[in-house]
Amino acid sequence: MAHPVNAPVLEVILYTRPGCHLCEDVRDELVALASAYPHHLQEVDITADRELHARYHLTIPVVAAAGRELAAPITAGQLQAFLRDVLSTK
Repeated sequence: MAHPVNAPVLEVILYTRPGCHLCEDVRDELVALASAYPHHLQEVDITADRELHARYHLTIPVVAAAGRELAAPITAGQLQAFLRDVLSTK
């Protein structure tokens, strides 16, 4: 899939916490999908922010991009569809 050189890169946030194996799996999948679905990944540790912890502690990992969120459980197929849909609406 070819992407224009000057195309904006999608900003993706992965809400996570230390020791979260599901979060690690989603991060690895996001890294693997970066060539097909260009994005910049930012990991945010919810334990460092009381409000984020209150909001996400029962639903991590959570992937957020372009005002949309995908919460656990997250399959590889769901993640791919999420990135495709968000990129298609940019």
